[in-house]
Amino acid sequence: MSARPAEDRTPTTRDWHTDELPATPQRDFLIPSERWIEAPPELRALGSDFGVDLVAYKRRIGRYLLWRAGPASRADARYMAVAAADSTEQWTFRLFADGHGEGAAPDGRLHTRFRTWKEALRDS
Repeated sequence: MSARPAEDRTPTTRDWHTDELPATPQRDFLIPSERWIEAPPELRALGSDFGVDLVAYKRRIGRYLLWRAGPASRADARYMAVAAADSTEQWTFRLFADGHGEGAAPDGRLHTRFRTWKEALRDS
């Protein structure tokens, strides 16, 4: 049996502190940014400029917490990596419906591939 798409998972009804956010993706439920007690305002508004209200937690990558506004499939989406120890350190990657994207990363480079952006987060 395959996992349900993230957007179809039931949002959790409990609030989460930073140190409680799981390291790996959750397959049975999702954690909306409103449920992260320490969420910075920039995260809560992550998809507002292109009509997306749901910002959901994805996983930890190194010292970062990865969030997504928009669907995982080929559609407009924006990812934000927030440093767990300092929520003012934030990196975003914008993915467009045509499949191209871009985002700055802690390595000082502008990435056009989501994979290399995530690797830069992991390696920082």
